[in-house]
Amino acid sequence: MSDPKKIQPLTGVKGMNDCFAPESGRWEWLEGQMRGLLHAWGYSNIRVPVVEPLQLFVRGIGEVTDIVEKEMYAFEDKLNGDQLALRPEITAGIVRAVIEHSALYNGPLRVWSIGPVFRHERPQKGRYRQFHQLDVECLGYPGPDVDAELILLTRALWQRLGLKEGEDIHLELNSLGEPAERAAHRAALVSYLQQHEAQLDEDARRRLHSNPLRVLDTKNPTMQALVDAAPKLLDFLGPESIAHLDGVRAVLDAAGLSYTLNPRMVRGLDYYNRTVFEWVTPHLGSQATVCGGGRYDGLIAQLGGKPAPGIGFGLGMERLLLLLETLQLGQGAVALDAYAVVPDGAPLGTVLPLLAGLRAKGLAVQMHAGGGSMKSQFKRADGSGARFALVFGADELARGEVNVKNLADGSQQAVSFSALAAWAASVAP
Repeated sequence: MSDPKKIQPLTGVKGMNDCFAPESGRWEWLEGQMRGLLHAWGYSNIRVPVVEPLQLFVRGIGEVTDIVEKEMYAFEDKLNGDQLALRPEITAGIVRAVIEHSALYNGPLRVWSIGPVFRHERPQKGRYRQFHQLDVECLGYPGPDVDAELILLTRALWQRLGLKEGEDIHLELNSLGEPAERAAHRAALVSYLQQHEAQLDEDARRRLHSNPLRVLDTKNPTMQALVDAAPKLLDFLGPESIAHLDGVRAVLDAAGLSYTLNPRMVRGLDYYNRTVFEWVTPHLGSQATVCGGGRYDGLIAQLGGKPAPGIGFGLGMERLLLLLETLQLGQGAVALDAYAVVPDGAPLGTVLPLLAGLRAKGLAVQMHAGGGSMKSQFKRADGSGARFALVFGADELARGEVNVKNLADGSQQAVSFSALAAWAASVAP
């Protein structure tokens, strides 16, 4: 019989996951690849809160979107009664920060951010309640050139990661035009859907008048033929919207990037206009979209700022890592270079400065702690993944030496304290 007074351990929130090594090493590696690429392309980092005013997302994302209606974590601030939300995406927060700090005063911005976002939905592989996004935004740029640049930037990331364009990941492109063009298309779409209302599922009927464009994004297989035959927004685009789309396509074509023009793509956020795009993969089943984004020229004004154009994308980190794992691509964090075997009683006043000197030369070195036999310490050294074991035995220390054991082939050499810097330089990665 269990003791009723025994404290039961708490478990985490379902769909919000812990991450230990070696998996955390894959995160470090992927984040490093992203940071290096964005730096090379001239994008600067921005950091914004994970908690924002609820109205930011209601006004920005759209009141009748799935995110706002079903998925947001919203709550009241106990201190002052403010209505707040855990961010379900990052773009709106970045735009809020840009408006609040007049960040476009000195000209356009290219920025990026990595962090957690939250959506209350049924957890499954590749879809979680807390997940992480790379968010990249270009604010203040009106032309199709920067639209194409963002798409080519994502392509450069796939190339860094070893993904094969067209085989492992593929670009889908569309234009949502301007508000007047969408209004004309909306009227035609509603008329068409009303004529076939008996074939609509419950979700589509609910959206028929509130957000009919989202009906085109249905995942219900019984409605696919119906939405395929629906009026297409591309047929309602005016000359400027067509010219903008043609400008994006011209750059992508010149860069040799293959893509599919998908007139049904609408994205899940109401703030998009003109260019929208998604990178999809055939390897993850229903979780096919790895990255998606588009232009949002009206969002800054919609949130109270001086009108300015914008475009950006969000990339799901967990889903990308899942894709890389499925294809056996990528790697973890750099392994340890050396593991220091330190017998009980060894003078740490001598050992620690020597290890600090090795780290200053660029080696990753972990010191054994907690005591134990030499056998158990060597077992730990083997399990650490380090290339070398550094043995600080009493005899070695008395001679002013370290015994260096190559854990791959078992070879050993004595290295004097004075020669450690040169040895470190010779084996540095």
